[in-house]
Order: sequence, then C-alpha cells, then structure tokens
Amino acid sequence: MRTVSARGVVAGALIMAAALDIESTRMTDFPVWPTLLVVMVGLTAVLWPAARRPTWLTVQVRTVVPALFSALFTAASALSGRTVPFGPGEVLILLCLLAIAVRQCPPRWALVCALLDGGAVLALPARRYGSLGPDAQGVLLVGLILVCFTAGLAGYLRALDYRRTVAVSETRRAERLAIAADLHDFVAHHVTGILVQSQVARMMTTTRPDELDQVLGDIEHAATEALASMRRTVGVLRDAGPDAARRPVGDLAAIADLTHGFAVPGQKITLDRDPALPADFPHEVQAAAFRVVQEALTNVRRHASDADEIRVALRGDDRRLQVSVTDDGRGRTRLPDAARGGGFGLVGLAERVTALSGELHAGPLPEHGWEVRAVFPVEKA
Repeated sequence: MRTVSARGVVAGALIMAAALDIESTRMTDFPVWPTLLVVMVGLTAVLWPAARRPTWLTVQVRTVVPALFSALFTAASALSGRTVPFGPGEVLILLCLLAIAVRQCPPRWALVCALLDGGAVLALPARRYGSLGPDAQGVLLVGLILVCFTAGLAGYLRALDYRRTVAVSETRRAERLAIAADLHDFVAHHVTGILVQSQVARMMTTTRPDELDQVLGDIEHAATEALASMRRTVGVLRDAGPDAARRPVGDLAAIADLTHGFAVPGQKITLDRDPALPADFPHEVQAAAFRVVQEALTNVRRHASDADEIRVALRGDDRRLQVSVTDDGRGRTRLPDAARGGGFGLVGLAERVTALSGELHAGPLPEHGWEVRAVFPVEKA
C-alpha cells in the first residue's frame, strides 16, 4: 500500500506541474499544442504501468522519445525567435526520465539515454532567452545542479540494485553448494548400507539361504531411496563446484536438540510434534525441515528477541510434511544492526525448499509476531 500511495503522489505532482506548463503557455501568443504534446508524451513515458506496457515500449524508448520531442520543441522555438516559457512540469518529467535511464537502462544505453535527457533539461533556457548566452547562465547552472544530483542519486540506487542482485545470487549459489554436500551425505548413507548388506548377503548364500530374500529386499529399498534423493535434488546443483563446504545434516530428531536450550530467561519454546507423524521421511526432506527451524529460530533471536513464546510445530502424513515456527515478538530486538544479518537467509531457505518441490511462507501474524511455514510433498519409494 505504501508503494501504491507513493506512486499516486508522484503521479499527481507531475500532472499538476504539467498543467502549470500548459496554463503558462496559454497566457502567451504561442500555440499550446506543442507544449501539450511534449508533456503528454513525457507523462505517458513516466506513468505507464509496468504491467500494461507493450513489448516495444522499452526503457530506451521511454527515455529517448520524450527527450527528443523536448529538444525539437526547444530548437524550433529558438530558431523562430519567439519566447516560449517552460514550466516545472517538463523539467520534472525529464529529470524522472533521467533517473530511469541511469538506473534501469542496459549499460550500453544508459549513457546515451542519460545524455539525451540531461541535455534536454539544460537546453530548456534557450526557449525563454533565445539562446544559452549570458542571460541564461543562472538558470543553466540550476539545471546543471539538478541534472547532476538526479544522475548521481540514480547511479547510487543502481549500484545498490547491483549489490543486492549479486548478494542474492551468491546466497543461492552457497545454498546449492550446501545442498550438494547434503546430497553427498544422503547417497553415502544409502550406498554404505547397500555395501554392508551386500557383504552380508554373500555370507548368507551358504549359511542361511532361506533368509536371503529379506536382505535383498533391504538392498533394493536402499538403492531406491538413493536414486530418489538424487533425482529430487540434483536439478539445482548444475553450477556447484567440487569444493563445496561440508556441514552436518540435521533431521527431525535433531529438531528437539535444536529447540532445547534455545530460549533465554523469560522465553518459552514449545515443540509440538504430531504423535502420528511418520519417522521415515526421506533424508533430504528431514534435512530441509531442520534448516527451516534453524533459520526461523535464528531470525527470532536476531529480529524478535523480545518474544515471550516460540512454538515449533511438526505436522504431516504419508504425503506431506509441514513445519512451522511462530513467535509473538514485536520486533524490538536488542541486537545491534551489525548482528542482524544481511536479510538473505530466507532467500537461501526458499532455494532449498523449492528444490524439493515444497512451498515456503514467511510473514507477519494478524496481530503481532511472525510465522515461517514450509510444506514438503513426500514421495514414497
């Protein structure tokens, strides 16, 4: 709602400023339609909703075309020798387009589009003074300051966007490497079991052949589980390198150890595990459930250390596993900003959950508090 309101305020301000431009032109003997055309093209480029823009209306088109219209209008008025006032509407529109060009245009186009928009702003005094001579120097200096400030701010925001993109990409890659390490543990577990049971089967061929069928069935089950683990996880590991860092793999049983001793004095943490919850979920699903609880509890400590009650719930059946962590905190954390993390934990967690075809939800509760909930579909071998 805040974003929509801010856009509405910006749109209203631009429209009112454009109306001032049109009204100031009507008070002269110059035709109104050139000013109307320039401001309408500019408003369309700035305010056209992103969801409804046609494919041809790229960022380059949006930022170049209004600047060209404005520059042609300025050139025509200067050549005709007639004084044409320019108002705040066209200036604000061109500055908005300058910011869009610097922040959103592809690198090869950003400089060209920015120069056109900035040049159109700096050329506006020529309409009033007939040229950019000494009489227009004061207005030109103000325009130069506005152009430099807008371009600098947009460039800074573009750098922040780039850093955010890089951070998210690195977080996802790190999570994929961690999944690769976990997958190694899953496969090693099953393959080791296959190896041991194969050795037992070889010894039983001469001593207890009547019990051999049960051992072979266990071998088949372990092999099927190993293949299922690989099939469910290997799709997200294409760019994981061989130097992935190893880390311990948790399971549903380890969640109890994770919650034990987590609460600080004055807090209460409850582990609510459905007694009917199956214990034979695939290892990668149990590890992902453990990571959900681990990340959620870490976020409670970072962002909601004032929580009085924390609840960890495990629900499920033969077809799905649901893990949820809720707290009643109000966000009055006692940790310094440097200890709160970079905000990418949920990004990596979502990468892990979606890799298993699961769904992750994280958001505030109706009154106060926070909830992290993950649902994993379970495929039985």
